[in-house]
Amino acid sequence: MTGVHTIGHSNHDVERFVALLRAHGITALADVRSQPFSRRFPHFRKQPLQRLLAEAGVRYVFLGRELGARREEPECFVDGRVDFERVADLPAFRAGLERVRRGAAEYRVALMCAEADPLQCHRAILISPALRGLGVEVKHILGDGSLLDHEALERRLLEAAGGGPDLFGDDALSRAYRIRGRAMAYAPGGRRR
Repeated sequence: MTGVHTIGHSNHDVERFVALLRAHGITALADVRSQPFSRRFPHFRKQPLQRLLAEAGVRYVFLGRELGARREEPECFVDGRVDFERVADLPAFRAGLERVRRGAAEYRVALMCAEADPLQCHRAILISPALRGLGVEVKHILGDGSLLDHEALERRLLEAAGGGPDLFGDDALSRAYRIRGRAMAYAPGGRRR
C-alpha cells in the first residue's frame, strides 16, 4: 500500500524541522497551505523553505491551490463558510490527491501545513480521509518525532466529538469529521464558530 506522512511546521526551528523529515525518511514535501507564507516564522515562507529543503535533499511542491482549505470557489461555501465535503468533490482537489498518490509511488512524501496537532488541521480532517479512500495509508509526524497512524487519529476525533466507536461507527465518524471540519472552516472575514 502506498503511504504518505503529514507534518505541521508549527514553531519548529529549521534544524528541528529538517531533523523530523530526515528521521522519517521524507524525500518530498507537498506544501498544502493555501498561502505558503508565515509571518511569525519566515523560514517557512515558500522561497526560504524551498531553499532549505533543497539543501536537505528534499523536493518541494506547492499544492495549496489544489489541496488548501481556504477556497474561493463559490460551490464550496455553505452559509458563508467552506464546507469540506464540497471541497472534496472539486476536480482541482481530486487532481491534487492524484498528484500526491502518484508522487508517493516515487518519493516518501509528507504533506505540510502549519498546525502542530493534525487534529486541528485540514491535512487530517480533509485531505487524509480522501487519500485513504484512494488506498493511501496516512501517518502523522508529531512534534516530538513520534508517528500517529490515521486510525488512531480517528479515535481521538471520535472522542473529541463526544463519542466512541459503536455499532454505527461509520456514521459517528462521518459526523465527527463534519463537526471538526465546520469548526475549522474558512469564512471570508475570519468568522469561525
